Amino acid sequence: MKNTLIICRKELRSYFASPIAYLLLVMFAFIFGFFFWNSLGYFVYMGMESQMRGESFPMNLNEQIIRPLLSNISVVGLFFIPLISMRLFAEEKRTGTIELLATSPVSDTEIVLGKWLAAWMLYGCMLLVSAFSFAFLFEFGNPDWKPLLIGFLGLFLLAGGLLAIGTFVSTLTKNQIVAGAVTFGICLLLWVIDWVSGYNSSTWARVLSYLSVITHYDSFAKGVLSIKDAVFYLSLIFVWLFLTVRSMESLRWRS
Repeated sequence: MKNTLIICRKELRSYFASPIAYLLLVMFAFIFGFFFWNSLGYFVYMGMESQMRGESFPMNLNEQIIRPLLSNISVVGLFFIPLISMRLFAEEKRTGTIELLATSPVSDTEIVLGKWLAAWMLYGCMLLVSAFSFAFLFEFGNPDWKPLLIGFLGLFLLAGGLLAIGTFVSTLTKNQIVAGAVTFGICLLLWVIDWVSGYNSSTWARVLSYLSVITHYDSFAKGVLSIKDAVFYLSLIFVWLFLTVRSMESLRWRS
């Protein structure tokens, strides 16, 4: 565990020692800020319109602002996750340091966990950026904080699974662009794979629908803590990190 934390700190320093982390955080803050400003503006506009017409407008911040914004964050994360994970091992291959890493006394599991944890923590920092906007709602409104917390937990678990996929893909190539593109393709496929259930109810369609990562986020977005969906994300993380460790073992034998 000590070696894992050392590798995690090293990887985090490499993110923040370069413009990568700051650029991602600024871009994420700008995009989410626009979504937040637009959602809040529409909410206020609809409330004023209803008052002028003498109609009642349901002022539910959780349903009309927080829940749509959490869904927006999940979609934005789909584009940012490949950017975070594509350099994890591809950069090591490009610079030639993968041989030193593969022949070091540190185990493959510790290396993979350390790098994946660093990427996961960076995404967690991006979620914290969005939390500052939600704090504005609590300052001037009275939303329920529990669904918001559960929604953030779902986003964090969802990102952990997709980052595990990106970590695995990064071990397969030394080209970061290729790693990012393949990661995005796999994540997008797992995102939309449940579309087949809209017109097909056979067993294979239900299986594909179950494998969709966004299907298991629906309960979190509603503020419901589902153990079944949490286990799915944890299983997704375990499977792809296991495959990454096997890929690292093959690199060690070739080094």
